[in-house]
Amino acid sequence: MGPPGAGKGTQAVRLSEQYGIPAIATGDIFRSNIKEQTPLGVEVKAIVDAGDYVPDTLTNALVASRLEEPDAVGGFLLDGYPRTLEQVAYLDELLARDGQSLNAVIQLVADQDEVVSRLRKRAIEQGRTDDTEEAIRHRQQVYLRETTPLIAVYGDRGLLIEVDGLGDIDDVSSRVASALEARGIVPVAS
Repeated sequence: MGPPGAGKGTQAVRLSEQYGIPAIATGDIFRSNIKEQTPLGVEVKAIVDAGDYVPDTLTNALVASRLEEPDAVGGFLLDGYPRTLEQVAYLDELLARDGQSLNAVIQLVADQDEVVSRLRKRAIEQGRTDDTEEAIRHRQQVYLRETTPLIAVYGDRGLLIEVDGLGDIDDVSSRVASALEARGIVPVAS
């Protein structure tokens, strides 16, 4: 978890490699559908161009389908999901059906002005149309309104691990790994 631009995707890729589990990034799946101009992609493009989140029903169905794939049987990392209390409830039910539960929730903490700067730089480098400054600031507000309550939920469950998401990528990765190790969650043997 963390605001858009906090480094969730970067850290998810690293954790996926370290722990030998797939990183399931809803944003990547949405962008792929947009690029391929699928019916879902056309619908999603209009939503993300406005800076809004994709509705829970579409996102939940996408995640449920992805978690059924063979590579997710031994574990997975969710990047950018859940983002709302409704998605938390859906994920809880989905995992409970298979006798599973979450081991930890990592919250990358980052200053809003810093993440806006990061996202503007990424927009220029990658040509991403969804990263106008207005859309970025709007997504930050949507995050605060809709996602911040999840921090309390996962904190109450004892699952939340807060990590400073600013600084060198390797330093952030090291902080994440140390926090997970403190919880007894260790990488796969090399």
